[in-house]
Amino acid sequence: MARDVATPGHTRTVDSNSREAAMADDRPEKILAALGGADNVVEIEGCITRLRCELEDGSVVDEAALKQAGAHGVMKAGTVVQVVVGPEADTIAEDIQDLL
Repeated sequence: MARDVATPGHTRTVDSNSREAAMADDRPEKILAALGGADNVVEIEGCITRLRCELEDGSVVDEAALKQAGAHGVMKAGTVVQVVVGPEADTIAEDIQDLL
């Protein structure tokens, strides 16, 4: 039976980037759902640290769910919503575009 034994003098660490990558994998789906689903999105694009979204109905946006999905902030003005997600905004926007 093989055992997983650490080498003396070496410690095992969990790569925080791997954890963040795994957490980010489902972020596009969660953000899309919090924006009211694919049918509610007219247009979405990444802009430096934000997702700029034009929606059919801005009132259905679930801000709590967006923050739970990792958003740092949400700004709403009618049917236009900006979701602050950090420097990976372009990647997340592209992933959401693929889901539409």
